Amino acid sequence: MNFDPECVGSVRSAAEKLGFSNMEIVSGAGHDACQMSHVVPTGMIFIPCKDGISHNEIESAEPEHISAGANVLLHAMLQSAG
Repeated sequence: MNFDPECVGSVRSAAEKLGFSNMEIVSGAGHDACQMSHVVPTGMIFIPCKDGISHNEIESAEPEHISAGANVLLHAMLQSAG
């Protein structure tokens, strides 16, 4: 699945502008975003989870990682809005 290059670029640019490290990854999970990408331009933002565990009741993320992800989303949306 390839997401919208402009969305991916906005996320990358926002992360860099905010001083956060970033990388493109391939996720094997079936995300809702995969279905949404057929209707609207779509990208995804992942944050680190404790022990790499996600989509599980013991999933846990540090507040600063959650905040960083939210700030990347905010700045990517503002950039996309022009």
